[in-house]
Amino acid sequence: MDNFIPAPAWPPVARPRRLRRSPWIRSLVAENTLSPSDLIWPVFVREGAGTREPVVSMPGVERLSIDLLVEAAAEAHGLGIQAVALFPVTPAERKTPDGVEAVNPENLACRAIRALKHQVPSLGVICDVALDPYTSHGHDGLVRDGYVVNDPTVEVLCKQAVTQARAGCDVIAPSDMMDGRIGAIRKALDLAGYDQVAILSYAAKYASAFYGPFRDAVGSAANLGGADKKTYQMDPANAEEALREVALDLAEGADMVMVKPGMPYLDILTRVKRQFEVPTFAYQVSGEYAMLTAAAANGWLDHDKAMLESLLSFKRAGADGILTYFAPKAARLLRHG
Repeated sequence: MDNFIPAPAWPPVARPRRLRRSPWIRSLVAENTLSPSDLIWPVFVREGAGTREPVVSMPGVERLSIDLLVEAAAEAHGLGIQAVALFPVTPAERKTPDGVEAVNPENLACRAIRALKHQVPSLGVICDVALDPYTSHGHDGLVRDGYVVNDPTVEVLCKQAVTQARAGCDVIAPSDMMDGRIGAIRKALDLAGYDQVAILSYAAKYASAFYGPFRDAVGSAANLGGADKKTYQMDPANAEEALREVALDLAEGADMVMVKPGMPYLDILTRVKRQFEVPTFAYQVSGEYAMLTAAAANGWLDHDKAMLESLLSFKRAGADGILTYFAPKAARLLRHG
């Protein structure tokens, strides 16, 4: 009989549940683990002193003045977090169409970099390279006739990267998605004497609906005025294109690559890690944070369990590190239970 299926042996020879019986054996055979050193904490810095301002759409997240940021970063480092990713909240009066504040050596980001490296020298500082915190239109690049132009934007990004490196940034992280920017920034850094500054490329960054709370946090949502970034960020429908983007950035000199957002793109994360076998990071973005936090606040999820499970999913999918706003809380739980 063509459709005959032999009866399985009974009692079963293989019993996978034997390895799930108790906590010690589950821990022993776990294929992936999560530790504080896997986490990078994205932080928002604002002007002022002794000032903290909540981000309404991201409960528990605050914009911190430099002095409070340094204190918080030192505490996070003490929990085992090895790096922060810095995002400035530029005052509205310093935003211009050309985003020139991005290359000001005394801008908010550069002052924060210097303070962090002075007070917590062993903490890694990762700096976003893009113009959206500095432009009055809210786009990541220069706009000409309604279109974000590529090559003129890259010229500014190179200056921004060198400015940040000069301030003491350890890792330059271009998030703008302009073509060719990794090679240009690598060349600019090397020529300026910063050949040891690494590049973490937002290589596969999608034009996602999950960025909304972040844009509130840095104050670019109002500047965008309902415009989107689909002409330079990736189409969520595409997977093969992400692999091409990663290949291009690695060929241009990226040391590490990132997939953003995180959980909706775990398939991309896995494919990137398997195909290229390079340090690969995932960004658990603001919308993901807001969803989990809101569901927990309504009693629909166990906050801590859901948070740690979500972070472990990135490790299972292939991430070497995870940018997450949960970093300090997760680190405390991982260290102390």
